[in-house]
Amino acid sequence: MGIHFWVKDDFDVFLIDGLEKRMEALQNRIQPKFSTLGRHFADRLSAHGTDEFFPHVARHARRTVNPPKDSWVAFAPAKRGYKALPHFQIGLWGTHLFIILAVIYENPDKKGIAERLSSQLTSLTSLPAGYIVSGDHMKPDALKIDATGSAGIESLLERLQTVKKAEFLVGRHLSREQAADMSADEFMAFAEESFDHLLPIYDIVIGRK
Repeated sequence: MGIHFWVKDDFDVFLIDGLEKRMEALQNRIQPKFSTLGRHFADRLSAHGTDEFFPHVARHARRTVNPPKDSWVAFAPAKRGYKALPHFQIGLWGTHLFIILAVIYENPDKKGIAERLSSQLTSLTSLPAGYIVSGDHMKPDALKIDATGSAGIESLLERLQTVKKAEFLVGRHLSREQAADMSADEFMAFAEESFDHLLPIYDIVIGRK
């Protein structure tokens, strides 16, 4: 398939002024793509055999003034709600695309998750070059694992245990240019490879390993 899944105009949605106009563009241009990814990867993640996964396309329904700065489709083993569970996301900021495993502040088991990941730190440090970690899903910035190393990861995991609003994200970023240059087949292969690397970490997060 030679056509592109993402185009640069997709990322320019986040430059549109005003909540109503930006939401209209998200609904018309981005959410159909998220729905396609949701159907495909929910099945692939379910085939891992841990849980049955369901897709959740972000609707931003609670927003009344400020337009969203990013958007995503999440995958979690629950039909309703996902934020309290460890979950996967494919999403966009204006600058880049992300594919992540996320433990965000609503999760009630952050201390246990941090302890499990700390005890198997090599599962994170042995990820291929280019993988990232972050402590805040509300910010686009992230740390490359091969640059921050064990000490940087341990600092994020310690914060996950002690700070109420702390979070832990691990995954991959693609610049908007890289994403737009990929054919649809290339992007799907990239996303599949990313999930294949993240699923063993998910197993640690949920206490399966």
